[in-house]
Amino acid sequence: MTPDAVAAIARETILVLLYVSAPIMVLALLIGLLIGLVQALTSIQESTLTFVPKIILVFASMIVLLPFMARQLDELATDLFAQMVRPEGTITAVPTRTP
Repeated sequence: MTPDAVAAIARETILVLLYVSAPIMVLALLIGLLIGLVQALTSIQESTLTFVPKIILVFASMIVLLPFMARQLDELATDLFAQMVRPEGTITAVPTRTP
């Protein structure tokens, strides 16, 4: 396996990781901003008020997005296993998927 092929596989893996985790991270950021705004407007400084809704919504979004996440990770694993089967001389860079 050439260094270019390893770099392409690493790059594709990181891109899939970002693509899969981005919706949950953005949702957590938006919920945190919304709760922080409500706390600032109402002068409520309860520390658990920020964590409990965020945890509930992140877990709910994980349940909703689980088929999408599993499909993306399955495609990545299928591509990687397909490259392992090829003979040493024919390994090429991982094809880039479009979202």
